[in-house]
Amino acid sequence: MRKMFRCWVAGGIVASVLTVPALAGIARADYLEDAGIGTATVAANVVYIPVKLGYALLGGMTGGVAYVLTGANYNVAERVWVPSMGGNYVLTIDQLRGAEPIQFSAPTRP
Repeated sequence: MRKMFRCWVAGGIVASVLTVPALAGIARADYLEDAGIGTATVAANVVYIPVKLGYALLGGMTGGVAYVLTGANYNVAERVWVPSMGGNYVLTIDQLRGAEPIQFSAPTRP
């Protein structure tokens, strides 16, 4: 019985949180648009984050190999590490809307 009461309370809290935007006078279309872009952001990050982490990991290892093969030349390794390990690791809503650029790899210096 106690477990059922907790479920009802949790359900009531979730329902009230979801209805607050409608009660606050926010248009239904805006609410659905925000929910859609939020869902798209999560879905994009499910693919983007593992790919970016794999790219950064491979770049880190490649830079390490370059460091060793060039006789501990940090500048050579850095030219591999900076682009591969820099950039965005998580996509934001503004990036999906086009308001901010997506930087998969960081820009290199000349």
